[in-house]
Amino acid sequence: MELGITTFADTIPDPDTGAIISHGDRLRQVIEEVEVADAVGLDVYGIGEHHRPDFAASAPAVVLAAAATRTERIRLTPAVSVLSSDDPVRVFQQYATLDLVSSGRAELLVGRGSFIESFPLFGYSLNDYEELFVEKLELLVAIRDSERVTWSGKFRAPLHDQPIYPRPQQDPFPIWVGVGGNPMSMVRAGRLGLPVALAIIGGDPVRFRPLADLHRRSLTEAGHDPAYAPLAVHAHGYIADTTQQAADEFFPSYAAAMTKLGAERGWPPMTRMQFEHMRSDSGSLVLGDPEAVAAKIIAWREILGIERFMLHMSVGTLPHKQVLRTIELLGTEVAPIVRDRIASA
Repeated sequence: MELGITTFADTIPDPDTGAIISHGDRLRQVIEEVEVADAVGLDVYGIGEHHRPDFAASAPAVVLAAAATRTERIRLTPAVSVLSSDDPVRVFQQYATLDLVSSGRAELLVGRGSFIESFPLFGYSLNDYEELFVEKLELLVAIRDSERVTWSGKFRAPLHDQPIYPRPQQDPFPIWVGVGGNPMSMVRAGRLGLPVALAIIGGDPVRFRPLADLHRRSLTEAGHDPAYAPLAVHAHGYIADTTQQAADEFFPSYAAAMTKLGAERGWPPMTRMQFEHMRSDSGSLVLGDPEAVAAKIIAWREILGIERFMLHMSVGTLPHKQVLRTIELLGTEVAPIVRDRIASA
């Protein structure tokens, strides 16, 4: 069971002071987070790609390359790389380069993203939302699987026996698909033999079980071994020394961020009552003291059959020292509990 951290390098205003951290300072904080995650034995760190003023990481590969030079063991991945509005050749080259720089510790987690800013920015139409991702994912896999590629499609120039370099150290290079809950996305990943990272940021995790089963069934029907295409979960949460402390420290920045983002999508402001439901046993927040968080991760493993769990706690401007403390607790206290219980099951 792998455990890790994801971030979007948020720069949302502090809910108490209104202060906004600079993009440079936030990215330097992210590098420190990766260093701590590596030091406490976590397995993976992911940085999401966004093209907005309230997120600092529009080029995750660059930030991860900087982190690679200051870490030794932790795996490094985007979370996600917005493949629909990018060129699969360049995406592959960037992360193959990261794999070489990090001595084989890079991965690719690709998806369509949770925002739409990258589409007009890079000259794509939202009318092609589905077709773009399908075509580009298939090309990305073809590049991963063959040094020379012959390919043609609708949205980029064709390739005629084109060699693509550099080649990554890992063979095969890990490509994951990020899914928010679309059944067809689970089927597509399964048919291609790709692992899935399922984002659970609302609702009862039990309702995602049919998606997990669909992915495994699609893998089997396409002739792939599910053992080589595992399922991961990405979820919001936070860890502190006590569960009440975790709730009280996390709520202000989390509510501010979710209210701000929700206003763009027509959602009502987040209330403390809603937050309390989300951190219940049937809720989507993985929040509490180390024992409570470990118990929830293990429960989700039993429900969904996950092999990797990625905690996303920097939602909004959570004080940096608290983020570092959560990372420390995940690696030094939660991880041993999870691994011991799985080993003895």
